[in-house]
Amino acid sequence: MSVIIIEDEKPSARRLQRMLKTLDVEAQTMLHSVEESIQWFQNNTHPDLIFLDIQLSDGLSFEIFESIEIKSAVIFTTAYDAYALQAFKLNSIDYLLKPIDENDLAAAVKKYQEHAPQKQAVTLDFNDIKKLLVNPIDRDYKKRFSVKVGQHLKLINIDDIECFYSENKGTYLYTTEGRNYLLDTTLEHLEDELEPQTFFRINRKLFVNINAIKDMVSYTNSRLQIKLNTYKEQEVIVARERVKDFKAWLE
Repeated sequence: MSVIIIEDEKPSARRLQRMLKTLDVEAQTMLHSVEESIQWFQNNTHPDLIFLDIQLSDGLSFEIFESIEIKSAVIFTTAYDAYALQAFKLNSIDYLLKPIDENDLAAAVKKYQEHAPQKQAVTLDFNDIKKLLVNPIDRDYKKRFSVKVGQHLKLINIDDIECFYSENKGTYLYTTEGRNYLLDTTLEHLEDELEPQTFFRINRKLFVNINAIKDMVSYTNSRLQIKLNTYKEQEVIVARERVKDFKAWLE
């Protein structure tokens, strides 16, 4: 099958290309902007499958589809929260959350390969998707969590939580008082429960509360290190693939 990658962060594009090679999938072309992609599609045979970042350096990638009729299958690669991504599911589009996990990538490629022979047309309403991404539907996010302390249950308000993290297959919340509590959930489930303006998933192991950030400094390999008010259980590092989206979230 023919595959291209559209991703404005070149290190991320190269990483995805290497990961695809391990699945015996060769990405022939890597594009990095809306303008470059439009020009490429105007002059080349469209591929079977596109791995497409949503936010490119010169705009939303949906602008490509508004300018060119593209019949390729699409797998979005994105850092947007899981609630907004429900729009993709409704439109029969697959997606991968950054930083991309090898198992998730393999599952997405397998899903495409199983459905590709059917050649089913996919109807996309990009206007509805864009509205949901830019102005998410009002909804109730979790205001508190119940945790078990001995034989008792304790309620912790969301404003008193500095971060959520995973460690040794467990998921924990960490409070402004410097206490951590085990939760009966996963970080993946938290994607849909935390208010996205307040909490950001900086890597596969950590959500941070914007109000708990004390300092941010440059770190190796184009990453960022965050200092929280009291949390010191592990280093708080923004994954390189999420730095751009993290900076946008801060603003």
